[in-house]
Amino acid sequence: QVQLVESGGGLVQAGGSLRLDCVVSGPAFSTSTMGWYRQVPAKEREFVAAINWNGAYTYYADSVKGRFTVSRDNDKNTVYLQMDNLKVEDTAIYFCAAGARGHYGDVASWAFWGQGTQVTISS
Repeated sequence: QVQLVESGGGLVQAGGSLRLDCVVSGPAFSTSTMGWYRQVPAKEREFVAAINWNGAYTYYADSVKGRFTVSRDNDKNTVYLQMDNLKVEDTAIYFCAAGARGHYGDVASWAFWGQGTQVTISS
């Protein structure tokens, strides 16, 4: 059984920073591509970032490129999302995902999800 637990969300002012952590329990974390998605009410969950198993490759949505950084520590079974220069439009629930079976940008590709953590950016 794979479980993902996100933490680090909160309320910050525009221009500020937050770091989200996702701790993964269960087998094969160190060989799994990991992803971050976000969702606002009445909208579909959207891709934010992904990282391959050893961190050599990272992928970002255009809306966060240059501001967000995804990384991982396989010894700690943890994936991170460092978010800098935050904007009001970054406000959403952020989800960690594991077990991609297809393209990382396709929400249907992912087999496992965390419960989400709220990020709110004030103007």
